[in-house]
Amino acid sequence: MSAEEYDSQQSRAQWSSEPAFIFSMAAAAVGLGNIWRFPYMVGENGGGAFILAYLICVVVVALPLMLLEVSAGRLQKGNVVRTFARIGRAGQAYGWLVVLLTVMITSYYLVITGWTLGYAISALRFSVQPFDDFTSGYNSVWFFLAVTVAATALLIKGVGAIERYANVMMPLLLLMILTVAGIGMTMQGWAEARAFMFEPDMARLAEPGLWFAALGQAFFTLAIGQGYLITYGSFIPAKTHVPRASLTVAGFETGVALLAGAMIFPFVFTYGFDPGTGSQLAFDTLPRVFEEMPSGAWLAILFFGLFFAAAFSPCLAGLKVIIAAISEEFGMSHRRAVVGVGMLMVLLGLPSALSFSPIALTIAGEPVLDYVDRVGGTNTVIASSVIGAGLFCWLVPRPQISDALGARSRWWSMRIYIVGRTLPFVVAAALIWRVVV
Repeated sequence: MSAEEYDSQQSRAQWSSEPAFIFSMAAAAVGLGNIWRFPYMVGENGGGAFILAYLICVVVVALPLMLLEVSAGRLQKGNVVRTFARIGRAGQAYGWLVVLLTVMITSYYLVITGWTLGYAISALRFSVQPFDDFTSGYNSVWFFLAVTVAATALLIKGVGAIERYANVMMPLLLLMILTVAGIGMTMQGWAEARAFMFEPDMARLAEPGLWFAALGQAFFTLAIGQGYLITYGSFIPAKTHVPRASLTVAGFETGVALLAGAMIFPFVFTYGFDPGTGSQLAFDTLPRVFEEMPSGAWLAILFFGLFFAAAFSPCLAGLKVIIAAISEEFGMSHRRAVVGVGMLMVLLGLPSALSFSPIALTIAGEPVLDYVDRVGGTNTVIASSVIGAGLFCWLVPRPQISDALGARSRWWSMRIYIVGRTLPFVVAAALIWRVVV
């Protein structure tokens, strides 16, 4: 089956409405980047100064790039590869690189999502374990396989299944975040947590590394540079107002990230744990916190149920990016593409799962999952975002992007093009300065 025949048979599915796109995109971006990654990045980078830099990066840089990627997907109405292929061979090659980046990130996201499922089940059994105990056996492998099978089964049903999941999950997710954050604000450590998050040490804003980390987190928060926005944007209905929809999603994502910090740090400070624990902050610290708290077992059920629901959505989004590219570029049926991608994820994700097992698989002495996260983390996501923005803003006429925004907004299209055209040079200069200085 050719790509053209595939398109004619599929008639390209769409979200049922603008609110459906907003719910689905918010669900895709809200997960691990906000609830798992944001708090530990805040903890590792000094609290309030990082949050201030992060908010500036969201408003000045990330939001225009979000609008650009959604508009690009809507303009071409195709997968990431096809969207960039309109630029030329260089764009097509870059599109495949984005797909490969998404493959790499999704492979270990499925493992971490398996951890959240395991912790949620353990919480239901009132037996939440510290992270080292949880990974002393093969829990990482079994729960990784369970999550991968569940995601594959759901995606076989197509865009409508993602939309229905988001419509149910997002209100529950927001309710759970607000509930846990509200409990956190009653804890003894809330005042210290509030000062840590919202009273920045302004001197730290002079650190280039802080801004680089904040920019990477801003891109993670809004799912920029990973193909999510382009792929989801390609399913937008004709009457959608892209700036309005994107601003709504960006506001929600940023709010959830801040609430995640307000949800975790009060417990960390109340029980005297180190906020700079790192990527294991939620999995290592909070089980011990819940064990010491009155009614902590019930709060653990709520928190880890929330954690799993939030982590599962970006896995669906990442898999959808890969599936759309493979099915449309190779003319493969949707079902075959889903099953094939699911099998690929099992193959590529197993080393990451085995790195937290008795086998303790490593690369150069580092757990495979940590190595893949480091390689595919901040630096790669920033590079992907900057290159994609530069390609579009230098090679695609501005009126085309303006039309795709869904409104004749010269202000938005001009801002997008200023950021997209200058960002590659700014980032390159910052990297050179960072190396030299």
